[in-house]
Amino acid sequence: MDLIAPVGARTQWEVGGPPPAGATEVQAPVGVLAYEPADMTVTVGAGTSFGELDAALAEHGQECPLDPRTPAATIGGILACGLSGWRRARYGPVRDQVLEVRFLTGYGKLVKGGGPTVKNVTGYDLPRLFVGSFGTLGVLQQATLRCRPRPRCAQWFRGNDTSACFRPAAHLTDGTHTHVLLEGSAADVAAQQGTLEAVDAPARPDGPHRGRISVAPARLRDLVRALPASVRWCAEIGVGTVHVAADTTADFDRARSCARAHDGWMLREAGGDPADDGYGRPLPNLELMRRIKRAFDPDGKLNPGRLPL
Repeated sequence: MDLIAPVGARTQWEVGGPPPAGATEVQAPVGVLAYEPADMTVTVGAGTSFGELDAALAEHGQECPLDPRTPAATIGGILACGLSGWRRARYGPVRDQVLEVRFLTGYGKLVKGGGPTVKNVTGYDLPRLFVGSFGTLGVLQQATLRCRPRPRCAQWFRGNDTSACFRPAAHLTDGTHTHVLLEGSAADVAAQQGTLEAVDAPARPDGPHRGRISVAPARLRDLVRALPASVRWCAEIGVGTVHVAADTTADFDRARSCARAHDGWMLREAGGDPADDGYGRPLPNLELMRRIKRAFDPDGKLNPGRLPL
């Protein structure tokens, strides 16, 4: 039996569990296949880079707020990993941007789920199911995404008093500085700036071992206080996501222990112990996920190992 591993730009190749060894690597079509600016929907090949998509939408004053770490990431890879960007608090998670997907099963059958507009969609919500599936249910071929008007003005600010900021697109803290991303008209942004200092976009914590902690927003403050001083972190206020980076596997494991102690869990994004499955604990709803996996891929051909099923 041939194993199959969908491959994009490899920008998130270490996220989650390890890719299967010896699998046949397959890639998705590339390019903007259909774009309706008036309807604010776009259909792209899953192998299309976010940078290419963003440039096409910018010509019509629109965007799709997927916000990957790098514009080289492919649309299929972004959806497969399901990692939301800085602006989740305002625009919602990655799954909220997807209207329709087309994917290949392990036997080469092309399947469509969803539809190009919300009102004509019936049946199971396959597009959301595929977000975060790491290519274990099917090989994404194309996706139809929601578009939004591109903000006329978008600026990062830094400061301690963010009380004047109305629903910022992003609200971050690293324990030393607080950053907000304000979007809208230039006048609206200026009215909310107050005493805040305009700065460049903050960088995510970096290091050989990186992870993303998910915790209830109400427990975020206690969690970051419990993290070891040697662990670099940045928390998304109001979301409950904490990005962490460490120089050693021991510190990385301590960060995961802190997540567990606060009823959260941590997904590996890079590094970690070679024996780490990427998750470090049973996934929520694991048995349900196994049933779904058996229904879509009964022979286990698609990306075994990326999810600990």
